[in-house]
This record gives sequence, C-alpha cells and structure tokens, in this order.
Amino acid sequence: MRSRTSVRAAGTAAFSPVKEEKVEAEKWEVRPGGMLVQSRSSHDDAVGAPVPAIRVKVKYGAVYHEIYISSRASFGELKKELSARTGLHPLDMKLLYKDKERASATFLDSVGVKDKSKVVLTDDPTAKAKRLLEMRKTDKIDKAAKSVSAISLEVTALEAIANKGERIVVNDVSNLIDCLMNELVKLEAIDADGDVKQQKRQQVT
Repeated sequence: MRSRTSVRAAGTAAFSPVKEEKVEAEKWEVRPGGMLVQSRSSHDDAVGAPVPAIRVKVKYGAVYHEIYISSRASFGELKKELSARTGLHPLDMKLLYKDKERASATFLDSVGVKDKSKVVLTDDPTAKAKRLLEMRKTDKIDKAAKSVSAISLEVTALEAIANKGERIVVNDVSNLIDCLMNELVKLEAIDADGDVKQQKRQQVT
C-alpha cells in the first residue's frame, strides 16, 4: 500500500501549474540622430563580444561604393554613410537588398547582409518631392512667425505708452491690426501636415 505522503506528492506533481512562456512585445529604441530602430535584447549582444565590421558593396548607377559598417547597423545608418559619399539626402534614398526595398529601421544582419554583400541604391523622387515641399511650408511658416513676432513687439510698445497715459495715434493701431491679420491669413492658407502642422498651430494660437 502506498503511503499518504507518496500519494500527496504524486498529486502535487500531477497538478503542478505549467509555466507559461512570456512573449515580449516588439520594442524600439532611438539611435543617435533620432533614428528609430528595433531594439536588441541582451541575448542578441553577448557581453564583451566585439561587433564585427563588414564591407558592403553598394551600387548607385554605374558606380560601386564600398562601405565599412557594423554588421548590426541598420539600413538607416547605412544611408547616412552613403549620404556623405553621394550627396543624396538619406530620406531621398531607397536601398534594395535581394531585389526588395529595406526599411531604414531594419538591421543589416536581420535580413542576411554580411561581408561583401551587394546592396542597390536608387533615388526616391516621391520622398524627395515630399521633403522639399515640407521644407517650403516650414520656410513660409517661419517667415510669417517672424512677422507676427515683430508686430507683437510693436503692440507691446503701444500698450506701454497707453499705460503711461500718453496718447496713441489711432492709425498706428489700425495699421498693426491690419498687418497682424494679414500674417494670420497667410498662416491659415498654408496646408501643413505632421510636424509642420504642429508648428503652424503654435503660431496661430
């Protein structure tokens, strides 16, 4: 006959809870320069293990560029290296590896890029046009903001005069109001998105 102790132990073993594996959500990190890339866990980087540098051959038109870069760098970091060589803005680039465009946040080694791998660089005219359009919008907002700031200073000066009890010329006030309204109309007319839209909202309010 089995003892109560052995029966209890067997029951405990039979009904012991099974440990559930935790699935970590995909995490992101910001690299120097503001680039957003997938973060690596501590398992990815062995403590004290040197990160190997690889030579990547990048074809741009009829020219090949050899870039020495960390095997764990991202395609966005590769674009920055190529920008210094080609003069292209990183946002105006497309990088293709194995005939597939790779996102800037993707790591080189995660898609199999290794020493002497070949990558193709092409222009992205759509991205370039969008970037230049955003730059023009930003310039317009900056100019309008400077005008609004200058007008505000004049208004402040008139308020100081009024507080002293001195007389204010009505035409001066009317002119300032007209100028301010014109600049606000210019700001409202700018069609902005993203960061430029936020900048516009700050100036209007």
